[in-house]
Amino acid sequence: MKMLVNVTFPIEPFNAMVKNGTVGHILGRIIDDIKPETIHFTEQDGCRAAVMVLEIANASDIPSIAEPWFLNFKAICEFRIAMTPEDFMKSDLSKLAEKWSEVQMN
Repeated sequence: MKMLVNVTFPIEPFNAMVKNGTVGHILGRIIDDIKPETIHFTEQDGCRAAVMVLEIANASDIPSIAEPWFLNFKAICEFRIAMTPEDFMKSDLSKLAEKWSEVQMN
């Protein structure tokens, strides 16, 4: 299943890692290990951040994704299930609407 992962890096220890030259190596190791489909670096709430799209097989994959960020950067990780357009089309919204709508339209 597709998972959207937001990673927010506190100012420290990231600044210290930038200054001592280790940040690029650590980021590279984590990205090589996790192998996201895509990763983009950005800003969230005034902090450095990354947004990744991953394909995961099981919920038990989540710790192997989160722990490198937690342990190396004291980062905050947020996980969201994501659907492709094809996944969304398989959800059969009209059937769900029929089942769950209190007011039926004629």
